[in-house]
Amino acid sequence: MLYHLHEFQHAVLGPTRMWAEALRTTFSNPWMPVSHTTLGRAVAAGAELLERTTRRYAKPQFNLFSTTIDGAEVPVREMVVYQKPFCDLLHFQRQTDRRDPRVLVVAPMSGHYATLLRGTVETMLPDHDVYITDWIDARDVPMSEGPFTLDDYIEYVIELLHFLGADTHVLAVCQPSIPVMAAVSLMAANHDPRQPSSMTLMGGPMDTRINPTKVNQVATERPLSWFETHVINTVPFVHEGRGRRVYPGFLQLQGFMSLNPERHVGEHLKLFENMVRGDGDSAEKHRDFYDEYLAVMDLPADYYLQTLKTVFIEHHLPEGRMKSRGRAVDPSLIRHTALMTIEGEKDDITGVGQTEAAHKMCSNLPETMRRHLLAPKVGHYGVFNGRRWREEIYPHVREFIRTHDKLTVLADEAHELHERHGMGKPV
Repeated sequence: MLYHLHEFQHAVLGPTRMWAEALRTTFSNPWMPVSHTTLGRAVAAGAELLERTTRRYAKPQFNLFSTTIDGAEVPVREMVVYQKPFCDLLHFQRQTDRRDPRVLVVAPMSGHYATLLRGTVETMLPDHDVYITDWIDARDVPMSEGPFTLDDYIEYVIELLHFLGADTHVLAVCQPSIPVMAAVSLMAANHDPRQPSSMTLMGGPMDTRINPTKVNQVATERPLSWFETHVINTVPFVHEGRGRRVYPGFLQLQGFMSLNPERHVGEHLKLFENMVRGDGDSAEKHRDFYDEYLAVMDLPADYYLQTLKTVFIEHHLPEGRMKSRGRAVDPSLIRHTALMTIEGEKDDITGVGQTEAAHKMCSNLPETMRRHLLAPKVGHYGVFNGRRWREEIYPHVREFIRTHDKLTVLADEAHELHERHGMGKPV
């Protein structure tokens, strides 16, 4: 019922949004003398804030059309190369013959779209052949496609690694660290020849009993039945997924913003002030950030509730009792996939030590196949986006992946052999 009321409210506010947009356009038109006054800019700014706070934000685009390799600009083509009901596999195909390590970036299925990792992909493109999971809004998936659970998530990861083939590297950002670890564990148990060469887990809740954050505490202070009763809704008839049980995006967004409401109110006041002052650059930065942040998707209810129970309430993986469709998930069986964990010192979503706990689970990996990085003064989003990611974290990720990329190692050995025997560089 709550979801239906939300849709009704959105429809009722339609004329208000149109009026606000017309007002903004009028008072920001350079041919209108009043647009060059403080009053005109204030009216336009207020109208824009009204329109932005009542709109539904569309799924953002990656818009990564090129990258720079060896100082030259190289075109990039975004392609869907594999499709599942709840996920598209995107390939950022670089128009080059250069062979770089192939990386599967597993984006979180936790409310925001995969474009939240635009900065992650953009930074990795010059040195890697990048693929990413582009999760589909559950409200757009027809009921005929069946449910989606944490077990399905694990199966998706395995299927995508099979599709990409041997010597693929997998990088999980935040929430997918658990299903990625489970998938690699199951592949190891089956002696799967397509086990990934390396696994990088970034800010992932591997063991939320360690340094629990406010997010972790919210998940444990109420019984699972409370979440099923209060946050699970049914998709209204106006969407393709009509009748599907979901955790709606608008409720998730309320949860995100309630963690730091003063900051978000302050940022919108700054937007108003910047527009009145005519500071277009600062206003545009705000729009870019919140166009991404406020674009949210519905999560399948079965997946959300199973993840909440398995990961945050009962801690199945760190306690050694996680199962996926009857199969034991045992990370100690992983022997051929190198492990890197990354944490931010100031992470208020995944506490320090929670991701590093993965090393204890992968007890049979030699030291030469494991690495941990604690990034000082870095928050949750800084682990995979922004200047510190680009300058302080990514160089370690790049070096770790290349160290454990079989073809790169063979090429380096061939180069060394040629150099040693005075044969010049290999072709």
